[in-house]
Amino acid sequence: MQTRVCRLFDKHDIRIETDTVGEPGPGEVLVAIGAGGICGSDLHYYHDGGFGPIRVKEPIILGHEVAGTVQAVGEGVTNVQPGDRVALNPSRPCGNCRYCDVGQYNHCLNMRFYGSAMRFPHEQGGFRDRIIAEAVQCETVSEGTSIAEAACSEPLAVCVHAANQAGDLQGARVLVTGSGPIGALCAAVARQRGAVEVVVTDLQDATLAVAARMGATQTVNVARDGATMETFTADKGHFDVAFECSAAPAALRTAITTVRPKGTIVQVGVTGDIAIPLNLIVSKEIALKGTHRFHPEFAEAVRLIDSGAIDVKPIITGSYPLEQALEAFEAAGDRTRSVKVHLTFA
Repeated sequence: MQTRVCRLFDKHDIRIETDTVGEPGPGEVLVAIGAGGICGSDLHYYHDGGFGPIRVKEPIILGHEVAGTVQAVGEGVTNVQPGDRVALNPSRPCGNCRYCDVGQYNHCLNMRFYGSAMRFPHEQGGFRDRIIAEAVQCETVSEGTSIAEAACSEPLAVCVHAANQAGDLQGARVLVTGSGPIGALCAAVARQRGAVEVVVTDLQDATLAVAARMGATQTVNVARDGATMETFTADKGHFDVAFECSAAPAALRTAITTVRPKGTIVQVGVTGDIAIPLNLIVSKEIALKGTHRFHPEFAEAVRLIDSGAIDVKPIITGSYPLEQALEAFEAAGDRTRSVKVHLTFA
């Protein structure tokens, strides 16, 4: 069977090519992809050829935020059947390394993750019409949930895991720095978990407008109204929890100065070495935590979307057919107008 694939050869060199896909083997399923979200890592591959030490060394099919419809199942598959609409978990831990042995699957030493250049040969991704996946990767959604919404399960899972790092959010005052897809979804998760105040900051009014639709109680354009944040520094800080989603040094500093003593900062955005006011972390006894991917949270994210507990539709600001992949990637990189851009498949 023939399938189109979206393959990156080098920086700004994306080609739509034809490949072949076989029949599903034991424990496998054939899925017709319907929608796939362009992630920040996809953009790094497209614009920079990688990020940090991770470089694209061979042609790679991008994409790890995908959903579609099961077309065929292999021997022994009982959790899904042809016609089921599914979100595909892109994460495939080995199950037997030192971290998998203690249940820390997101830190697997032999992780296989769709569209990742971390390993060589690279792990090919989900931006294609048809894919053979493992049945255990499939989480079904109801007819009332669109394939596009289901494709938002992966970024939502990232935010659910980040929220788990933060602890109890019931009644909490929360700051979210950065209103890209992850920031907007962190705001939604915080509200869904009972936060009474969610302040979201960014440099763009368009993305802040989306954050407001996702549950932010206040938005602040720090490029224009940065002084507003100074009010949150009074009495050693205002917020119980901050989700730092921008990876901007100034944003992390804002989080440190506005989080109260004994508060928690969850660093979601990824960057290199930056300077931080360590004295404030020490003197205010702030807990600064990292967060990395997800594992059981993927299924939880699918249920949150499928039940309507979290409406992800506002973050989807553009959809492009696969043949317009170049236009889609350019739009996805333009934060003045885009939050989450999707590719759609035949």
